[in-house]
Amino acid sequence: MCGFCGFLTSDGDRDPAAMQDALGRMNDTIRHRGPDGDGEWVDAAAGVALGHRRLAIVDLSPLGRQPMASADGRWVIAYNGEIYNYRDLRAELEAAGHVFRGQSDTEVLVEMVAARGVAATARRLVGIFALALWDRAAQTLYLVRDQIGVKPLYWGRFGGTLLFGSQSKALRAHPAFRAAVDRDALAAYMRHNYVPAPHSIYRGVRKLEPGTILTVRPGAEPESETYWDLSAAVRDGIAGRLDLSDAEAAERLEALLMDAVGRQMVADVPLGAFLSGGIDSSTVVALMQAQSDRPVRTFTIGFAEAGFDEAAAARAVADHLGTDHTELRVEPRHALDVIPRLADWYDEPFADSSQIPTLLVSELTRRSVTVALSGDGGDELFAGYNRYFWGAGLWRRLGPLPAGLRAAGAAAIRALPPAGWDALFAPVPARLRPRLPGDKLHKLAGVLAAGGPDALYRGLITHWEAPDALVIGAREPRGLLWDDGVAARVPDFVERMQYLDTATYLPDDILAKVDRASMAVALEARVPLLDHRVVEFAWRLPMHQKIRDGRGKWLLRRVLDRHVPRDLVERPKMGFGVPIDSWLRGPLRDWAEALLDERRLRDDGLFDPAPIRARWAEHLSGRRNWQYLLWSVLMVQAWQDRWDTAPAAPSLTASAA
Repeated sequence: MCGFCGFLTSDGDRDPAAMQDALGRMNDTIRHRGPDGDGEWVDAAAGVALGHRRLAIVDLSPLGRQPMASADGRWVIAYNGEIYNYRDLRAELEAAGHVFRGQSDTEVLVEMVAARGVAATARRLVGIFALALWDRAAQTLYLVRDQIGVKPLYWGRFGGTLLFGSQSKALRAHPAFRAAVDRDALAAYMRHNYVPAPHSIYRGVRKLEPGTILTVRPGAEPESETYWDLSAAVRDGIAGRLDLSDAEAAERLEALLMDAVGRQMVADVPLGAFLSGGIDSSTVVALMQAQSDRPVRTFTIGFAEAGFDEAAAARAVADHLGTDHTELRVEPRHALDVIPRLADWYDEPFADSSQIPTLLVSELTRRSVTVALSGDGGDELFAGYNRYFWGAGLWRRLGPLPAGLRAAGAAAIRALPPAGWDALFAPVPARLRPRLPGDKLHKLAGVLAAGGPDALYRGLITHWEAPDALVIGAREPRGLLWDDGVAARVPDFVERMQYLDTATYLPDDILAKVDRASMAVALEARVPLLDHRVVEFAWRLPMHQKIRDGRGKWLLRRVLDRHVPRDLVERPKMGFGVPIDSWLRGPLRDWAEALLDERRLRDDGLFDPAPIRARWAEHLSGRRNWQYLLWSVLMVQAWQDRWDTAPAAPSLTASAA
């Protein structure tokens, strides 16, 4: 739920009216995250200000309003998220004699901090959260982010002022903020299609990493402390594998997921779920329906274009479970309506094109409910991505071959264009045929000459292969994906890909996408598969209970078998994509051409125009499908139009006409 923002300044001028005005402008930028109310708290003498926008979920009364002070007056909190074990923590505090004023999880959280301290409280929390805590006695600010990184938190120092908030647009609204593009971060974005943490698109602004507490004391540099560590959970899981029969493992997993789902169904507002008809969302909905005395509200969207439509599968699962199902058929005009708003909601460049259907399904869902459960996380935890099989299988077969022979194989693949490979795969039954096989083969050809499995993985997740050359004056930061120590800590290649995806792609792409899309329409999205207890359990499972008979999510499928017939969900993985390739040649062509204009690219001074223009020409000709690479550039250009002073592009309405 909600969004928050604030600042801590050591500058000499702490005029209360000026601080209040700055906080108000910051808070207004995140109004969409919390339309049910706002709150502001300023201590001018201490130089601190906390703002909050409320999406009321639990305890809708004024007693749940933020910022909220502890009963003893020492602590003040502003926070975004939900604490799913707040009733357990409340009972513990009540047993110690504490008397509560209301029923909100916010009050439990701030009183737990008052009783146990920040770090001890963070380690006890089960939930999704980002929060700011001000200790009035010690004059110390704490920023805390949840274990997996479901909820966002940006922070940055500008002169003597530290700014923070749920989205970077809140920081921009403060007069101390200076907007300067971090070219190095932009280069990283061109590789990943998102800006990886701890970087942001702005120089001087950082994303607080998952499982972290940032402490800001008077006159001292901010200090970072990890209270929950994914790498430690992975290490402990590998060292302490569970020795359970398949039946026992399925029983344990179902009980854990049932508890996670049940806790996340607590809300004082209407609640539903996203349903694609795949393994992950179907499992979440099945466990919801098993604990509900009325039909669960489920929502899905479908596409007319072949290869992108999962609506029929979702409808079949909904019919079997008896949910109250709503479906929207997406047409190009729906996307045209959404695309101009993307730079508003994703207030730094973000180029996962599934942001479009995610926003559309969020809008559909918000018409009926305020909270929706999602199936995100199943692929990372239970080995569901195709690259785990393609990448590991490829390296197992081809890695021992001489590098020259692998290079020759790559050349042979590239000799046939993607469309040619698509035609060759056409006779293969749909249930066995991957989507866009030509693109996938050309992707693999680009990494066949890799020097090792980790280089192969980087190639599989890379979009622009030489981002330093593309972004003028940039030097791409090298993070976890280049850490040679990861292979020693996680020896198995598939598990290593899972770990790297969970540490990077999951929080910075998948969860960021869902947060911005859902919060754009004031919908809270919850992710029960990413309860950190589920994460820890999944890492203790041996690989044969994740991958068996060449398929991932083996144990998760067995849990779902207890609720949904296997033939309703067993089909090739589709993802949540949209036909950007054909839209760029059709209704989006004029819009894209204006943003990719060579003169504009040169005048902006961020990109070398030559490789971009070459790929645009190839895409328009139909010789190659460069949809993802082009989309990443388009999202930067659209972001510049919205947040800087780049020339405006033609309207999409005109393009569609």
